[in-house]
Amino acid sequence: MKLSIVIPVLNEAANIESALIALQPLRDRGAEVVVVDGGSTDDTLSLAKAHCDHVVTSARGRATQQNAGAQHATGDVLLFLHTDTRLPLDADLLIDRALQDKQKAWGRFDVALDAGNGVAHPMFKVIAAMMNWRSRLSGIATGDQCIFVRNSVFNAIGTFPNLPLMEDIALSKALKKISRPACLCERVLTSARRWQKHGVWRTMALMWWLRFTYWIGVSPTRLAKWYR
Repeated sequence: MKLSIVIPVLNEAANIESALIALQPLRDRGAEVVVVDGGSTDDTLSLAKAHCDHVVTSARGRATQQNAGAQHATGDVLLFLHTDTRLPLDADLLIDRALQDKQKAWGRFDVALDAGNGVAHPMFKVIAAMMNWRSRLSGIATGDQCIFVRNSVFNAIGTFPNLPLMEDIALSKALKKISRPACLCERVLTSARRWQKHGVWRTMALMWWLRFTYWIGVSPTRLAKWYR
């Protein structure tokens, strides 16, 4: 199955080259990389063009950008990737193997937090374990876990809902109606910069609060204001 990797970006000049260079082994095996820019005012676009298959521009917003990228993707399977997340080198092979099960329409990876050049907080491993456990139990995935889905299924359910936040949760809920996710134990590395910048306990409390209030029906528009 051909894999298309969709990456939404906005002013990511500092990270986009390294993110795309890390995907070259997958491109060498036939994966397609689609970068979707939401109106960057830095050098993101010019830096991206040399290291991907398509550069697309769209209105700003992660859901909107990812839907625009999916429209340009030609792969049998779509994978949605954040610029601060790194896939396993054999991610394409792992996904192909997982979706050989015809009853699986989608899936996600386990996640680990990457402290980069900073000091890893002792709670990082606990946080990642909690995220993976919660996802495996609930069948809900987050964008940090690199959701992948059959292209035909993604379009059949109506793509990402146009939400300013929680679009990944809403997509997971729609996909769960078709199948439980393939929960891959192999880990993607996602940047811990949010936790490092705002503090582990404060960020953890905010994430749980956002999920709880979304669950009880608070508007994603209001949640996005709190998040930012």
